[in-house]
Amino acid sequence: MTLISRISGFIRDTVVALYFGANAHTDAFFVAFKIPNFLRRLFAEGSFAQAFVPVLSDYKENYSPADLKTFLNRTAGSLSIILLLVTFAGMLAAPLLILLFAPGFYREGTQYELSVEMLRITFPYLLFISMTAFSAGILNTFGRFAIPAFTPVFLNLCMIAAAVWLAPHMPEPITALAWGVFAAGIVQMFFQFPTLIRAGLLPRLRCGFYDAGVRRIMRLMVPAIFGVSITQINLLVDTVIASFLISGSVSWLYYSDRLVEFPLGIFGVAIGTVILPHLSKNHASKNQASFSHSLDWALRWVMLIGLPSTLGLMLLAKPLISTLFQYKQFAWYDVEMAGRSLTTYAIGLLAFIAVKVLVPGFSSRHDLRTPVRYGMYSVAANIVFNLALVFELAQIGWGHAGLALATALAAFFNAGLLLRKLLRDGIYQPRRGWAGYLIRILWANLAMSLLLLGAVDGSLWQSWAIAQRALNLLLWIGAAAAVYVVALNLSGLRLAHLALKQ
Repeated sequence: MTLISRISGFIRDTVVALYFGANAHTDAFFVAFKIPNFLRRLFAEGSFAQAFVPVLSDYKENYSPADLKTFLNRTAGSLSIILLLVTFAGMLAAPLLILLFAPGFYREGTQYELSVEMLRITFPYLLFISMTAFSAGILNTFGRFAIPAFTPVFLNLCMIAAAVWLAPHMPEPITALAWGVFAAGIVQMFFQFPTLIRAGLLPRLRCGFYDAGVRRIMRLMVPAIFGVSITQINLLVDTVIASFLISGSVSWLYYSDRLVEFPLGIFGVAIGTVILPHLSKNHASKNQASFSHSLDWALRWVMLIGLPSTLGLMLLAKPLISTLFQYKQFAWYDVEMAGRSLTTYAIGLLAFIAVKVLVPGFSSRHDLRTPVRYGMYSVAANIVFNLALVFELAQIGWGHAGLALATALAAFFNAGLLLRKLLRDGIYQPRRGWAGYLIRILWANLAMSLLLLGAVDGSLWQSWAIAQRALNLLLWIGAAAAVYVVALNLSGLRLAHLALKQ
């Protein structure tokens, strides 16, 4: 289901690139979309999910069904009140938020005003999608993963419809995308309801700030805000700095980030979503051996999928950007610039995925202070890396790529701190066989990389038609995947070795 969602997301981005390209107006929209989306990841899918799921797992395991339902009702009501207040405040403060998140727009009056207008349209998305994330947390805890994973497809469908059918009727066509985001929030929220009703889990809104379970969530949320969403904060820092760079920088970063998000969303977010309730259950039952084994299993999959994904994105950067986005308004110059930031963003993919797995190792044990502390170190490191890289590289046209590289390095710094803490405290004890496992994976990645290095010439893509680009890209991705799988098999690695056995 996540795969379907991500593929539809690529279709959405292709349509946006086709109709709007990469320019000052698209920069304005991407900032207006990024702010509520950032807050959604920070609060709803970030701190709230990491605080809510362990508490919900505790109620599921140790309390009566009546207590569980009361807890859900009071959590839903309290969350709704907070979200309504935040939404109204965000719409009123839209001019200040744009100054905060994209200060470089202010010197371009029209771009600033347009981004403010679109932010007021997109900001209610935070309310709707946060309630969607709340519903998803309930369904995931009760083992229903398909519906929450499929739900983001509706965001993509609404934005595609807005770009194709609504935009021609708008005085400013780009604002149609903002209305598409608004509509998508409503659709996604109501899509979850039938499944909740059938499971008998649909909450009724009740104010419950005094409830013990709700207060536990609130206490856990405060430190979780930083700990689980450091990558998003670092990406937001990139947007702030990119607003001072040449026009198109925000859009190039957006498109390259979307490609990195594909394997991260399919695998990183998926395994992080699945492993959190599993770890929470292990912790609640005091099964430390199973807890450590689950982390080990997840990290082995991180290496198995993350490393070839990193190399594939780096070696196929221009072919990917060209095939997916080089239409009408999106020129070859945009392909080259977005390809630069994709290459440097991809360096951090392994760390991005690892963080998604490592943070639940803390939040499932109700320890959110440690990820916060390390997250603050990571943000500081990202700022230092930005200052060291961006403006120096901007002189040769790689300024936006320097932002991406700084974010990648900061992610490795964050993942390294988290892993070291788990190892040092004995929470995670690696199982035997890691050395041989890594040798097999490195050998397979070497074989795959040699194939792509020797055969793919990114400059050819600019002269090919759409069908030729798509066919060649599919052939090379298929060939690279085949070489990787064959090399793994020749090394003796089998999928059965990666089963999660207790």
